[in-house]
Amino acid sequence: MIAIVKADLTRTEHAQALVQLLNEYACDPMGGGVPLSEQVQKSLIGAMSSRPHLHSFIAYDAERPVGLMNTVEGFSTFSAKPLLNIHDVMVNRDYRGRGIAAQLFDAAEAFARSLGCCKMTLEVLEGNQPARASYTRLGFKPYQLDPEAGVAQFWEKKI
Repeated sequence: MIAIVKADLTRTEHAQALVQLLNEYACDPMGGGVPLSEQVQKSLIGAMSSRPHLHSFIAYDAERPVGLMNTVEGFSTFSAKPLLNIHDVMVNRDYRGRGIAAQLFDAAEAFARSLGCCKMTLEVLEGNQPARASYTRLGFKPYQLDPEAGVAQFWEKKI
């Protein structure tokens, strides 16, 4: 049976599971295909712990961590309410297709509702068809204000 827990990064087992699963995700082609650097692996938990607006959920099969979702509280100025951004979501390759991602999303949605959030957001790679299909089944859709203006795009500038 799969259990979803809200991570407490002061607990060694949660911190270790988060780094392990995030590194596994980073190594996946949809996570960039490159492991996290040693420096990131060593500093991640401290950096995340110092930011109270970051929240993580871990899926366990008994004692084995098999799924991860990292979220970031944001704010919708158009709604004057908080929102919850799904920043990372991954399920171990051996556990995919078992509904674990849906369980992680259910936990995040319950948490978002407890915060009074107006919505949840996420970004997904255009070529990640399995994730896109899953997110559609879960009620997500591309963001647009007006169909004539098109769908919003996620851009970045590294600094």
